[in-house]
Amino acid sequence: MIRKGGSNWVDGENFFDRETELEALEERVREGTHTLLTAQRRMGKTSLVRELQRRLAETGAFEVVFVDLEAATDPADAIAEIGVQAKPVRAAWDRIVTSFANLVRSAGDRIEELSLADLRVKLRAGIDAGNWPQRGDAIFAALAGERPVVLAIDELPIFVSRLLKDETGRLTPEGKREAEAFLSWLRKAGQAHRGRVTLILSGSVSLEPLLEQAGLSAQANIFSPYDLKPWSEGTAVSCLEALAGSYGVGLAPEVSRDMCRRLRCCIPHHVQMFFDRMHDHLRRAGREDASADDVEWVYVQEMQGVRGQVDLQHYEGRLETVLGRAGYTVALEILTAAAVDGGIGAEAIDRYRNWFAAREARDGDGALAFDHVLHVLQHDGYLEPGDGGYRFVSGLLQDWWRGRYGQRFVPVFDRQR
Repeated sequence: MIRKGGSNWVDGENFFDRETELEALEERVREGTHTLLTAQRRMGKTSLVRELQRRLAETGAFEVVFVDLEAATDPADAIAEIGVQAKPVRAAWDRIVTSFANLVRSAGDRIEELSLADLRVKLRAGIDAGNWPQRGDAIFAALAGERPVVLAIDELPIFVSRLLKDETGRLTPEGKREAEAFLSWLRKAGQAHRGRVTLILSGSVSLEPLLEQAGLSAQANIFSPYDLKPWSEGTAVSCLEALAGSYGVGLAPEVSRDMCRRLRCCIPHHVQMFFDRMHDHLRRAGREDASADDVEWVYVQEMQGVRGQVDLQHYEGRLETVLGRAGYTVALEILTAAAVDGGIGAEAIDRYRNWFAAREARDGDGALAFDHVLHVLQHDGYLEPGDGGYRFVSGLLQDWWRGRYGQRFVPVFDRQR
């Protein structure tokens, strides 16, 4: 019986489909291939990695470690996080404790009683700008023990972006040096322990455009990309039917297909969010069976309403995190034009490029990022090429964006200056 996942990652019996992807990733792990998992937001990357690790751990042939670097601010933070998350791997943790003896053994016999937060503080206290590569090498060596380890590092792109850019979102020479040093270390560690420690990198934004912008693409050349695609309509309908069966909801096939057509891109989280909103709507109405009118109401009032905005606003926040304020301004213009007009043509793209080039010539504020912004919007799944221009990949995101920004929208080059 499948249950609603909400905003959390899922595994086990709540993990739906993706058997082909799991098989492909397991093959990569067994061959010692380091993988860069790419996909647009909410595609289920974390759930896929967690389920892969769960299944591999169950075989008894692998150890697994999952690390989230979203909160890390510098390489020392990242190394400490990798170290503390290795605690469940008992043999590796014992070696880490030995390596960091002067730090963690100060807790005496109570070390096993310490929380992860306390252990993180203790490890971090002994890692600084001068010794983090050596500390990181010691942690990787500790992981490379009797059984191979699958080390999943989530939100690496957010961490790298934080290293590369200042608070305005501009690349800095110091940031580039720091990011290059960390990525170079990670690359060498992955090469040195290939077959004993297998890396899977992922994040809610893509790594490749960041590295291209900074001229650091070569630092990721040991990672083989794997692109996680949206569900097909058939798979999404099957998921909706399974959820409907679990919760006693009547979803006729044509109703499920209508839900998927409105989404246009069947991102797993959005499919499940649509069902969750529909279930709540029917429960409030005291009914079990959903109609086409229910689909219309839930899509407009719930998916694009206040409740739906919390999730969709994250698309905005991630863009500004990666692009900075100037780049985000460019993205906002492009996306709003595409949402209002159902797409943005090549002529409009050229007009935007020229307008921002003129602005850059005037005040030096962001036009150099125009083509990079367009690349990010494609790479991260906001836009796709079509009819000589670009259109939204997700119908849900397009409709939400139009409702949020489209009223009285006038392209920037047509506004009175």
